[in-house]
Amino acid sequence: MKSCLFPAALAFVSFKSHAQASATAGKMDDISDLTPRETLENTVVSIVHSFIEHLPYLFAGLLILLLTWLVAYLIGKVVRKLTRHMRQSLSELFERLSHIGIWALGLLLAAMVVFPGLTPAKALGGLGLASIAIGFAFKEIFENFFAGVLLLWKYPFEKGDFIECQSILGKVENISVRMTTIRKTNGELVVVPNSFLFKNAVNVLTDQDKRRITIMTGVAYSEDADHAVSLLQQALSRCETVDQQHPIQVFLNGFGDSSIDIEVTWWTGPTPLDHRRSRSEVVSTVKRTLDEAGIEIPFPYRTMTFKEPLVINQ
Repeated sequence: MKSCLFPAALAFVSFKSHAQASATAGKMDDISDLTPRETLENTVVSIVHSFIEHLPYLFAGLLILLLTWLVAYLIGKVVRKLTRHMRQSLSELFERLSHIGIWALGLLLAAMVVFPGLTPAKALGGLGLASIAIGFAFKEIFENFFAGVLLLWKYPFEKGDFIECQSILGKVENISVRMTTIRKTNGELVVVPNSFLFKNAVNVLTDQDKRRITIMTGVAYSEDADHAVSLLQQALSRCETVDQQHPIQVFLNGFGDSSIDIEVTWWTGPTPLDHRRSRSEVVSTVKRTLDEAGIEIPFPYRTMTFKEPLVINQ
């Protein structure tokens, strides 16, 4: 019985192969008989049909992205509420990291839905290969991103602080994970990459509630310097912009070319405007106090000595 079935099976397979070859040849003959216009029309129709068949996957992917946006918004509000007692920069950092994580997961799910053959393993493998090229192409962007994360985490300054870095002096308006915007004292807005602030020394002018200022003045050698110091100490204690909770320091500093130099140090508000206003008041007070006391603030003196007596012709 087996010996009879085997030849029959071979004959069936041979017939089927011959039929498939004939059908393929027929299709090839049909395609070869088509004109270029008909071939183009068939290609366009095939693309349209494939697109229509894929529309449900595209709508599902868009729906996932919409849900991702909604979840990221709700999670952001929850994180903001849970971290309201933390520093503002740290709260913003947690909120942004949660957004990044949720969007990464949402984009991965949307890609798997739109492309059914995509698996998490393939996606992560492709992401690993792509990250190398992206890392080289966008090196500065990633450098600024990580610098921004470190700035937000280490909180050297906050939004609203006045900082000075290199030639930039102004108020911090916003700190993002890639750049920091600073409003200069003349009104100009400067967008600074975070890596620049991370690599260079930054002076945070408003880190404390008060900031110290020092100016130099002087009195003539013929004047009573100790009396001048006492007068200036009393005068500064009456200035409105001088913080009376910190000591007012007035010291004789040294022997200048034309005067006994006096160092005047006091504390005032930390902002550049506070600094300028207080400096103006103190300089005016020093000048008025010494003038009222009849103490000379000398101009530069020059004493000239000649080897031979000068002959003055009458």
